[in-house]
Amino acid sequence: MLQTFIQQIINGLALGSIYALIALGYTMVYGVLRLINFAHGDVYMIGAFVGYYAAQKFGIASASGQISFGGALILMMTAMMASASLGVVIERFAYRPVRKYPRLTSLITAIGVSLLLENGGQVLFGADPKFFPILNSAVTYTFGSVTVRLTDIIIVVVSVSLMVLLQTIVLKTKLGKAMRAVSYNLDAAKLMGINTDFIIAFTFALGSALAAAAGILVSLSFPKIDPLIGVLTGLKAFVAAVLGGIGNITGAVLGGFLIGIAETMAAGYLPQSLNSYKDAVAFAILILVLLFKPAGLMGSVAPEKV
Repeated sequence: MLQTFIQQIINGLALGSIYALIALGYTMVYGVLRLINFAHGDVYMIGAFVGYYAAQKFGIASASGQISFGGALILMMTAMMASASLGVVIERFAYRPVRKYPRLTSLITAIGVSLLLENGGQVLFGADPKFFPILNSAVTYTFGSVTVRLTDIIIVVVSVSLMVLLQTIVLKTKLGKAMRAVSYNLDAAKLMGINTDFIIAFTFALGSALAAAAGILVSLSFPKIDPLIGVLTGLKAFVAAVLGGIGNITGAVLGGFLIGIAETMAAGYLPQSLNSYKDAVAFAILILVLLFKPAGLMGSVAPEKV
């Protein structure tokens, strides 16, 4: 029983690190614009497909469909740059023109962009699943009956490294200070001479790049991808952001790990007949959070100006 518990914790950390990376994009955009970017999960999907086609274009994958760790890093960097550019385009042409209108307009626009990316992905990439290259070092480490895959170790290490890098950018750089200023008060930031349009675009680019990294990491572990993979994963990452306190970077990371661990625990301990309901765990947690702590674990309730 203890070994099963430890195994699910390990699996949950790998899954949770993915949710955390995607949740960071939700929480940063909400922090600067008070906008839920529902298209963010689809940017994650685009990142995975950019990596898939880049592997074919650059000849990174072998004939057997395997890649090295170095090749995976090249795919990740390519996907991050492409998705960062996509994030900037979405912000410039979808969200910026409606920024002056009521928030409901921006929310509906976000849903429209999400549907555009999902259906556009099916037209562009095809609705049939594609199979992403896998790491050629399928090494596993066994401790008793607990198994740790090298792929999971790589996912956690790369994810945590990106999170630390993001925290460094936000807390230690001038751009990060400007992001925090815009998050605190957009109008006051404008009066202080901050180019708020640039900072908002930079925030979208940063969040989209992290989502693309998550897309590559997931694809290395679960190589079957299709244009709708971002729907459920994006919703779970949004739940993680709400759980941690949307707008709070540390909270998004915490929420991602908690959702990942909760999901793997459900998969490990639910009866086989109920195992298909493990995806409902994240949404059950969302309901409980909204009922008992609406601001999330690390969030705070900000008064609305009228």
